[in-house]
Amino acid sequence: MKQILVVEDDTTISLVLKAYLEREHYSVRQAYTCQEAKDMFESHSPDLILMDITLPDDSGWNLLQFVRARSACPVIMLTALGTIQDKLQGLKQGADDYITKPFIGEEITARVDAVLRRSTRVFEQEDAKYFGSLKVNFKSHSVQLNGTELRFTPKDLDLLLYLLNHPNQTMTREQLIENVWGFDYEGSERAVDLAINRIRQTLRDWRTEEGEITTIRGLGYQARVKI
Repeated sequence: MKQILVVEDDTTISLVLKAYLEREHYSVRQAYTCQEAKDMFESHSPDLILMDITLPDDSGWNLLQFVRARSACPVIMLTALGTIQDKLQGLKQGADDYITKPFIGEEITARVDAVLRRSTRVFEQEDAKYFGSLKVNFKSHSVQLNGTELRFTPKDLDLLLYLLNHPNQTMTREQLIENVWGFDYEGSERAVDLAINRIRQTLRDWRTEEGEITTIRGLGYQARVKI
């Protein structure tokens, strides 16, 4: 069951949204402030966020930036701010859709359905690529999970970036040795297996439904991600 996080400070509107979404068999969590939304986002990893812009403790724009710095989670803005400039701002900052109030409940559920159908867990923004909650910057050679930078040895990082740069492609040990360790490497292919084990340990909190480093028996390894 897909989980929706509703971020809306008006209790009545929040309950209406919850009722419509649950009727369509979504699981719904409710947050009434930006801080509550951040806490729920980090602890429950929702499949989609439906958020207001005007919240009591902070702006929905800042909440959107917070989410986008950590995840490709789809976001639908739901607000009374209906100018073209507001809509453009929301879409440019990474919102997947923008709905103005007042709204029709059936339209909300239809938009949620549509965004979830077309959403991809791989999301690109500037120099970074998101694999769900895993943010990878291929230029700066940095990897973050839920906003926290992960530490790898230089060779392990090179191996991970190579696999993620070729998502859902099976790479043999020979290919990995050649492209990561180099033509002049004279060690054992066992180095690949050991590096993969270390990478998996560092990525242990990466949700398997978003991606994982898998072993293709008899062939090699693959960065399996949801496209």
